[in-house]
Amino acid sequence: MRRRAGRLWSPELATVDTDALSRHSSPTSAAASTVLISTVFSAFSNSLKIPELRSRIFYTLSLLFVSRVASIIPLPGIDPHPLQRFFAEQASSGAGNLIGLYNMFTGGALTKGAIAALGIMPYISASIIFQLMTAVVPALSRLQQEGDVGRQKLTQYTRYATVLICLIQGTLLILALNNPGQLFPGYDVATYGPIVIVSKWSFILTSVIFMTAGTMLLMWLGEQITQRGIGNGVSLLITVGILADIPGAAQQTYSLFFRPVGTGASLGLPQAVIMVALFLIVTMGIIAVVQGQRKIPVQYAKRVVGNKVMGGQSSFLPLKVNYSGVMPVIFASAILLFPQQIFSWIGATYQLKFLTEFSQNLLRGHWTYYFIYTTLILFFSYFWVSVMFKPIQIADDLKKYGGYIPGVRPGEPTAQFLDFIMTRLTLAGAIFLTVIAIMPDVLLFELNVPTRIAYFFGGTGMLITVGVVLDTMRQVETFLLQRHYDGFLRKGRIRARSASPQQGVSGEALSQDAVLKLALPMLGLLVLGTAIWAYKAFIK
Repeated sequence: MRRRAGRLWSPELATVDTDALSRHSSPTSAAASTVLISTVFSAFSNSLKIPELRSRIFYTLSLLFVSRVASIIPLPGIDPHPLQRFFAEQASSGAGNLIGLYNMFTGGALTKGAIAALGIMPYISASIIFQLMTAVVPALSRLQQEGDVGRQKLTQYTRYATVLICLIQGTLLILALNNPGQLFPGYDVATYGPIVIVSKWSFILTSVIFMTAGTMLLMWLGEQITQRGIGNGVSLLITVGILADIPGAAQQTYSLFFRPVGTGASLGLPQAVIMVALFLIVTMGIIAVVQGQRKIPVQYAKRVVGNKVMGGQSSFLPLKVNYSGVMPVIFASAILLFPQQIFSWIGATYQLKFLTEFSQNLLRGHWTYYFIYTTLILFFSYFWVSVMFKPIQIADDLKKYGGYIPGVRPGEPTAQFLDFIMTRLTLAGAIFLTVIAIMPDVLLFELNVPTRIAYFFGGTGMLITVGVVLDTMRQVETFLLQRHYDGFLRKGRIRARSASPQQGVSGEALSQDAVLKLALPMLGLLVLGTAIWAYKAFIK
């Protein structure tokens, strides 16, 4: 007898349930949707019945709350209100660049001038640098293959690189805030006012130290969530920062359909149905491609080891459709920003009209921008796969363990076959990334949907959010299935984005008393902040 979904389970009961289901083999779509929703809610309620999983969930929520507090504490000597007004006008006019993308990743901490203004991006940049270097530097590659000791050494190097990147980026950011027109094109100090209200070298030093400490705090929170919480900590920090803009987007969406009299025509029911349908289609498309994979069958030959016969089993090699993830979109956005600023500065300085016009064509909303943007996404998709995907090593490992692909000879032919399959999959993934990346611009410039709302219909933020939510739900589902509860799906299981062996949790959960001591102060701060906000919004 086992416990399943909170009740006793036995083969006899399973037979009765199967017979009952067979009499209702043609459920309507409404009934199927109701069953699916009830299954999902049942899985969430069952998550709180498992002590370890409950502790991990509350621990994760508490640390995520700490990260949000760090994103709203301003640096001493900075007035964030001029920058917030500038970004609000830029969003309403449809303008946007890499700075806006960076602000989205920091959860709005950049526009608030907070101690976490750099966000977790320096740590991600350092991780990407070392990830790429391990593919081209033999010493780092050997270090990665030394097991836990080598990986700990690489993690230590990554942390040192994070501190160095924070010091450089923090210094440049503070210096740029003294002259914000260089960092934010179109910012006029006479119109919006100064951002830095203290002009001292001691202010620059202390601000760089505060921002570096804020990034290292976020890095530590991410590692703690990964070890003792649920999900990937760094990815959850970015996702929470992106989702922090949902209340503002919801308020702006409400104003589109219920505008005050005399401020313009409101959108009607057909537009609302179209927006909801488009949102569902984009979300389902992202889920399908993020979890999509090509299964390459692998057959293992039988081997005699002592008195045992090993092997003789069939398996498959999963190749992801979107192997490069969201990295090509980020690289393409970053590279497109710098030529536009350089050409604009040269054209304005030397009165070169053609360079000024060309720099304007590199802004969002122009065909030149989208052509170069699409080309860069295709290039970086293949570049990332060429660096990270190693068909020769995979073919050698299959040959060493007695595995082979049916119909393909081991060794070099297997590597060529895998490379050919991955090339075609990468093209499909790159086309998908391009469509998703351009979708917010289509809504923004063709349908006049505000930027704040358009970002939730595609783009980098939507890709990251859907992928992280899927990975987190997979870990929760693993805990449920281990305790013989039902998962989120009635058939099948949620697949992770990557097939790396380092999936799941890597540390033990804290005790319930320790989690309670951490969660109660965070809950108190949340209630206090909500009360202050309600007082300022409705009473004062």
